Amino acid sequence: MGARKRRAAAGMPLAHMHENPRATPHIWQPDWLVMREMARVLRGLLADPALALHGARILDFGCGSRPYERWFADAGAHYRGADIDGAHEVRIRADGTLDCGDGEYDLVASFQVLEHVWDLATYLREARRALRKDGWLLLSTHGTWLYHPHPHDYRRWTAEGLRREVEAQGFRLARMEAVVGPLAWTTVFRSLGAAHLLRTIPLLGPLMLPAVAMALNVCAWVEDHVTPAHITANNACVYVGLFKRDV
Repeated sequence: MGARKRRAAAGMPLAHMHENPRATPHIWQPDWLVMREMARVLRGLLADPALALHGARILDFGCGSRPYERWFADAGAHYRGADIDGAHEVRIRADGTLDCGDGEYDLVASFQVLEHVWDLATYLREARRALRKDGWLLLSTHGTWLYHPHPHDYRRWTAEGLRREVEAQGFRLARMEAVVGPLAWTTVFRSLGAAHLLRTIPLLGPLMLPAVAMALNVCAWVEDHVTPAHITANNACVYVGLFKRDV
């Protein structure tokens, strides 16, 4: 029995077993540019030979719908998810700690989770505890974004602030990537606002939504390409950081 069938037979959620709009976004999605650029950066980082994903043990800490699971599986890694709902392989206890052994994983992934975590010290210390001594933390979170509680939303970061926050808990930064600059993310926000409005208009609104989103996404793509890299580096919508566990 294949891995997908085993998960289905075990009664695990099926959302992560299909294409996910975060991993494979379409241009008619209002947040297409952000999802597209995040996917591009993450794929690039996962292709780094230093990570040695083939045979690696991966923990997706706060995995949600497991949008990037397939990428790890395709690389030959052994992926496990952890989330508070208890429907995944690893349980997150009520106190925020992981139900796993010390040094059990080669890489801990954290995708768009950190802004929803109140006790950052516990979260990052648990990520470090779960890693082997020279393991990796691959983390993405928002520099700038709209309020989105799932179930809560506490903070945003600068690149410098994110680096110092994570390094204070026993990691060192190997690489930081800035995703979508300020010209483009203002347009993405307008696209999200337009989508919210159009969904309230009976019949005609939902029909107009894809065309409006595509037009605004093209505009945002152009804006992002004309924004200097040094501007985006300090004013990004999303930061993706690759950190190594300090011994």
